[in-house]
Amino acid sequence: MDAAALFSQVSFPDVDQAGWRALAEKTLAGETYEDALVSRTDDGLRIDPHLPAAPDAGSWPRVAADEPWVVTQRVDDPDPRRANRQAIEDVEGGATGLSLVFEGAPNAFGFGLHADPKSLAAALDGVPLDGLHLRIDVHPASRASVDWLIAILAARRTDPARIGLAFGIDPGAIFAGTGRLRMSVEALRASMPQSLVHFFAMDVPGVLLEADGRVFHNAGATEAQELGVMLATAVSHLRMFEEARQPLVYGAPHIGFALSVDQDQFLSMAKIRALRRLWARVQEACGIDPVQAAIHAETSYRMLAWKDAETNILRCTIAAFAAGVGGADTVSILPHSLPHGLPDAFARRVARNTHAILVGESHVDHVADPAAGSGSVEALTGALCERAWAEFQRIETEGGVLDSLLSGAIQERIAEARRTRAAGYQSGARAVIGTTKFPAASERPVAVLAAERRAAPDDGIVFCRPLPATRIDETIGSPA
Repeated sequence: MDAAALFSQVSFPDVDQAGWRALAEKTLAGETYEDALVSRTDDGLRIDPHLPAAPDAGSWPRVAADEPWVVTQRVDDPDPRRANRQAIEDVEGGATGLSLVFEGAPNAFGFGLHADPKSLAAALDGVPLDGLHLRIDVHPASRASVDWLIAILAARRTDPARIGLAFGIDPGAIFAGTGRLRMSVEALRASMPQSLVHFFAMDVPGVLLEADGRVFHNAGATEAQELGVMLATAVSHLRMFEEARQPLVYGAPHIGFALSVDQDQFLSMAKIRALRRLWARVQEACGIDPVQAAIHAETSYRMLAWKDAETNILRCTIAAFAAGVGGADTVSILPHSLPHGLPDAFARRVARNTHAILVGESHVDHVADPAAGSGSVEALTGALCERAWAEFQRIETEGGVLDSLLSGAIQERIAEARRTRAAGYQSGARAVIGTTKFPAASERPVAVLAAERRAAPDDGIVFCRPLPATRIDETIGSPA
């Protein structure tokens, strides 16, 4: 008798929910199911490891569901020639997208290309653009950089329709990350509709406005806070399209999202899935047929540790896996050596090859939304939607993202979340492997490129308290 026939004769007793729980508790050495297996998110949401299968509540897959996510490498070296060599090497090594990070960007972490057209042209010189995805990271000169990039594409006779484009304009993220604006909030609101008309006249496809949650996450926001801010930002973008007399049905596809993913695999997956549902709900409320959210995911900066830097590779691998199977369209992995300085070729290659292992070898992209129907993930996704919607409504009552930042309301809520999280690490209730738990006896040297971290330029007017990116080891006072 072969193995298949033998197995077909084996029967297993049916175990219901209560029966499974009773069996689980027998192995817990006196601990209760709740204490040992149920956990809570920073928002207080329950994560239960065993719930009945649930119907798929409508989390859509990535925009190009039949293709793997875009492997996106950061171009953030202040030396444009060196940045150019890195970009060419990345594309030759398998990257299918580049994220152009300029100095002064909240997500530049002290580095970035000089914010001028010559530096951008030098960084992209000789880089094969056809079929590549190009995104500009949110930064103070975002509006001007759209013209810079379009001019480069025109000079190189590159058809914008043959590449993916995301221009990363998000005044709220700039305001949150720097505390500065080049004009008053009122003047900014008045000028944006005219800018939209200008960009629409270019007839360039792609994401124009972005709701960037990474600024808030890296400053300490909970998942629901990050989602709520992004939703409020996206709604403010829709209002700008209305003021520019652009139909929302045409404007919505030009709004994209950028968020952070960390080492909490299931929570990061649920966050991306929740974002898709929330954006669909907003569009339905606006009376338009929903289009899928274009989502860029970047591994969390705040989860990176200075000590035992190689442990960051493991954290980033889990985060990238969560981003991919959660449905992100483009994914960027921060190199593991970033806390020590500007990453070198080896660290960049490790980040790039992590995608290759996940997609090219493990094929984790072959199933769209593999978490659909999981009782635990669906419950967490739904709970995140409810909590994020409440945060969105709170921000709306505060006048929107810009006004809430101006008053300091968002900053205070995020600061409280950061303090609570730090207390958990300091008490030992939470741990950072290699930093607070199992620290290495001695630190191995970490190679980085010669480049000084630079503070954001002091241009613009200070209007609010900024939300600087802060790593978890800095938050809990672990010295570098």
